[in-house]
Amino acid sequence: MSLSDKADDLGSTAKSAANDAVKTVKSGGGVVAALSNAGFKSEYAYAAGFASIAASWVAHYASRGKKGDSKAQADRWGIFVGHWAPTFFALGVALKLEENS
Repeated sequence: MSLSDKADDLGSTAKSAANDAVKTVKSGGGVVAALSNAGFKSEYAYAAGFASIAASWVAHYASRGKKGDSKAQADRWGIFVGHWAPTFFALGVALKLEENS
């Protein structure tokens, strides 16, 4: 199988998953059900939450070494990334409930 054929297969799989997700949302299943049907698992959301905490920590401590005006901007970036974690964890809980139902 050539690389082009593999890319076509991947593209058709992604398109099929997207179409299934849209059908789920339109039928009243909601976004969480659509994500679950597309193969997005709660473990992925939890991992993204922990990764955002780590990225926030890195951005904050990397900013401490900077001099000048860029330090405040880097601190704000660390806080911004840190705000992603609760969203990912909440999504993980919702997906876990969807997986168990």
